[in-house]
Amino acid sequence: MSREEAEFPEGADLRSVFASYAARFPRLADLARSIVVSRNQEFADPATKLAEGDEVAFLPPVSGGCHTSALEITEAGHYFALVRHPIDTRAVIARLLCGAEGAVVTFEGTARNNTKGRPTRCLDYECYESMALKTMARIGREIAAAHQIERIAMVHRLGRLLIGETSVAVIVTAPHRRAAFEASLEGIDRLKKLVPIWKKEHFLDGEVWVEGEWDDHISPAG
Repeated sequence: MSREEAEFPEGADLRSVFASYAARFPRLADLARSIVVSRNQEFADPATKLAEGDEVAFLPPVSGGCHTSALEITEAGHYFALVRHPIDTRAVIARLLCGAEGAVVTFEGTARNNTKGRPTRCLDYECYESMALKTMARIGREIAAAHQIERIAMVHRLGRLLIGETSVAVIVTAPHRRAAFEASLEGIDRLKKLVPIWKKEHFLDGEVWVEGEWDDHISPAG
């Protein structure tokens, strides 16, 4: 993810910032109905006014950057991380266990060998790391408050993945299995629609960044 500093007149909103960059980079204008905007690492309406020192990002409609030093968040026993090595789900489970759980549900998303029959060689994942971590932690807190669970972890891998390797893991511990299953399903569904992570698929005859789908409540830039 490229970065630059810029100044805009007083009263400018996020829509005018996008318009300025779309004039410089016509491809942005073509994608205006699909790109969403964040302000200070939170999704924002394009009509939001700028304030001095704001950090603005344009996020493309891809499923799943800039790099930060902190790649994990631990709070209230929950765990959220971005890693560039194979995900060790047993180690994550071990750090969640507290003795009160009667169920542990692990969801793992893996790199498959084809997309609609087109052979896939490997995948690359990148993201807006600071916002991705912050969003994963918020999703986890909300799920923990809404379900009868003990702890939740979300771990997403970045970089190059080979076929069969785990790209994302959502792990939930709970006193009873139903709550654990429901929380893990909600976790991966919300992660896919809200966390700014980009996936590139490499085929035998080319490569492509894969378009995903933002959550319905997020307004497009144009």
